[in-house]
Amino acid sequence: MDSAFAVIDTPRSLADSAYGTLKHDILDFRLAPGDRFTETEIAERLRVSRTPVREALFRLEREGYLEVRQRNGWLVKPLDFDTLDHFYELRSVLEIAAVRALCAPGQIPDPLRALQPLLDVWRVDPAQRSGNGEWLAELDERFHMDLVAAAGNPEIARVHRAATERIRIVRRLDFTQSERIDRTYAEHGAILDAILARDAERAAALLQAHIGDSQAAVRKITLHRLYATRRAQAA
Repeated sequence: MDSAFAVIDTPRSLADSAYGTLKHDILDFRLAPGDRFTETEIAERLRVSRTPVREALFRLEREGYLEVRQRNGWLVKPLDFDTLDHFYELRSVLEIAAVRALCAPGQIPDPLRALQPLLDVWRVDPAQRSGNGEWLAELDERFHMDLVAAAGNPEIARVHRAATERIRIVRRLDFTQSERIDRTYAEHGAILDAILARDAERAAALLQAHIGDSQAAVRKITLHRLYATRRAQAA
């Protein structure tokens, strides 16, 4: 009985492993928008059979990262700024709702306690700020997800995480710009201060402006910049 379950579980584990590796490849630019590859190439690189690789690839296709080309293998989907705008707008709606909930009298008795981990990161002396764009992009992502999670609605938090993941690749590129790094610290700090003051209107306005600036910056991203970032990471 145990061996039968082991046989069933092994392909699933290999498929999950392949899925995780390929998704990281896409998000870290090792597989960039427009790149083409075959199942055989991936299977050889991961040293597994094509069956778990195929399952992983179709899973990534369903999530919107890949396109299958019957004659030419697989394609990493090109950047679609209209789709990215959709996810930015969804995040804005969910995060503003979360901020209003955090500011509502009585709903969150102690917003300072809920937001203290974010304050420890973003309300620091300028000398303590990080200049590591990749690490800061992850912290920025966590800032937005933690704001929504602090409002206490798990289903909304799940939807928000999914939207955040879809814009992760361009957000990481955004943080290659030093001026965006400095501005993000200032903007996050101001948003947190407004929430702690329970000033819902100011917090919502600051958050909407922050997301809008990020969305506008993403529109300036070019494939040249994406490939340049990938080459720099590989060096």
